[in-house]
This record gives sequence, C-alpha cells and structure tokens, in this order.
Amino acid sequence: MSYIYATFHSPTYRTRYSEFLKIDFPRVPLTSNLELFRELCVLGEGLVALHLMDKFGPEIASFPVKLSDNDSDNCVVDKVTYTEPNNNENGKVWINKKQYFEGVPRDVWEFHIGGYQVCEKWLKDRKGRPLSYDDIAHYQHIVSVLSETIRIMGKIDEAIDKHGGWPIR
Repeated sequence: MSYIYATFHSPTYRTRYSEFLKIDFPRVPLTSNLELFRELCVLGEGLVALHLMDKFGPEIASFPVKLSDNDSDNCVVDKVTYTEPNNNENGKVWINKKQYFEGVPRDVWEFHIGGYQVCEKWLKDRKGRPLSYDDIAHYQHIVSVLSETIRIMGKIDEAIDKHGGWPIR
C-alpha cells in the first residue's frame, strides 16, 4: 500500500497521466527494482502517517493576534484571504479583518486535493463560527502536514529519477 500511495503522490505521475486520471481509475506502475520499491515504500509510509495526522512536520504557522473575550470578532471566520508578505517570509491567511495565521507558504496555501484548495476550504467550512483553541491548533497541523507532504512529493520524484525516471521499470 505504501508503494502505491507514494507513486500516486508523485508530481510527475500526476502530470504525466493527468488526462488519463480524469477519465479512469489510476493505474499502478509496478517496478522490478527492489531498491526503488523500498524507497517508495518508506516515503509512502511517511505520507500515510502525515495524512492520518499520526505525524506532523515542523510547526510553521502561528496565530499571533488574539483578541479579548469582549471582542465580538474574536476568532470568527468571516472572509478567508491570503496575502503575500513584503519580503521573503511566508504569507498570511486572514480569517477576519484583525486575525490571521502567519507563516503559511504560498505552495501550501495553493495545495489542492481533488478539486479543493485544502487550507481555504477548511476555513470556509467554518465561516461565521469562532475558531476554538483546538481548531487553531488543528489548522496549524494542517499547514504543517501539507508542507511536509509537498517536501516528500519532491523526494518521491527524486527517488524515481535516481532509478531511471518514468516510466517506472
């Protein structure tokens, strides 16, 4: 299973077979290369642990603006937007006019699973509701998991390229 999970998360696989994936179930390219198989199994295991949230990457997002208990906008998700910083830092994901998650890389913000932009959809699903402490921590974990997913996806392509590239043999 880990081998398949890694293969399906290869950016090259997704690009190379994108038209086919739109009309049919994904095909599993098998390899007779034991070293490649083992490398992809390890990377796939890492992705599974991340996606089940049994494991997290480094915490990169913070929620720096807390409001007083008397503020009616306190952590309420109103309008979700992403802004780029002025320098080389990461961006901010705004949940209302005053509060935001800071340190969210653009590639994490734009990451899609299926037809959904994960970071945006999770917050939009909570529109009109205040985020609890657990919600804020969970969103920070989502950002961490997506960042680590992107990193591992690159490692999957590196491993495949190291062993001859596509198509896998």
